[in-house]
Amino acid sequence: MMQRELLEPIRRPSGRVARLAYYALMLAASFLMLYPIIWMVFSSFKPTNTVFSTAGELVPRQWTLANYANGFRGFSGVPFWRFLLNSLFISVVATVGTVLSSAIVAYALSRLRFRLRKLLFVLVLGTMMLPAQVLLVPQYLWYQKLGWTNSYLPLIVPYWFAIQGFFVYLFMSFMNDIPRSLDEAAKLDGCSYYGIFFRVIMPLLKPAIVTATIFSFMWRWDDFLSALMYVSDTEWYPASLALKLFTDPGTTSDYGAMIAMCCVSLIPSILIFAVFQKQLVQGTSSSGLKG
Repeated sequence: MMQRELLEPIRRPSGRVARLAYYALMLAASFLMLYPIIWMVFSSFKPTNTVFSTAGELVPRQWTLANYANGFRGFSGVPFWRFLLNSLFISVVATVGTVLSSAIVAYALSRLRFRLRKLLFVLVLGTMMLPAQVLLVPQYLWYQKLGWTNSYLPLIVPYWFAIQGFFVYLFMSFMNDIPRSLDEAAKLDGCSYYGIFFRVIMPLLKPAIVTATIFSFMWRWDDFLSALMYVSDTEWYPASLALKLFTDPGTTSDYGAMIAMCCVSLIPSILIFAVFQKQLVQGTSSSGLKG
């Protein structure tokens, strides 16, 4: 007993030092990861002609709001908030289609029994391994023949048909852990397959739905390549594509306004992540109900 009491004061400081070292290491790693964003935020308040000449200095020597004023002024009479609304429209509609269609496909593959079910599941997983760049040319030719170019249709309609296997797999992993006895009980109460899906399965998929919503919204909000291929009119540009208008190799580039609008464009993603952070952690760390 005496020996244990003598060793206890020695162990405690070592444990505290280890925790302090761990927190210091995590704080340093967090700062390194967040430094580009911190630099961008501070640089948005620098005069545009000093952004890169003082790139090594984090805090501006001279603070200004001119970058935000010039950025929100937009281009060709189109204010930048219009580009933000375009991005919001595309992201919300495409996200709703992605979540709903992926959940329906996952329900069919997880709860129903039909021929070629396993083959379809393998094909869904195969879409996750196929690089999106491989499909750019055939997709463009297809949408061009449909007359969908220079519109939002290629940016929205495909996502209503569960084209992203990641979300189908995510929903399936949750549904596979939901007890099938709930389905049987719903059938006894007179529910059809649609009733089981909307009244039993969907309410239990809240963590998966939130996770899919966050990732889908952020991917659609940041989508630059698709917008570059299919949207031609400046008035219909999403924010991700409009940002490139601030840089013009032939004339002068307003890097200060571009950085300022980059900061503004980050706000929706940060807000949706902050609001649903708890559900996101739950959705990514668990795989549905147990039992």
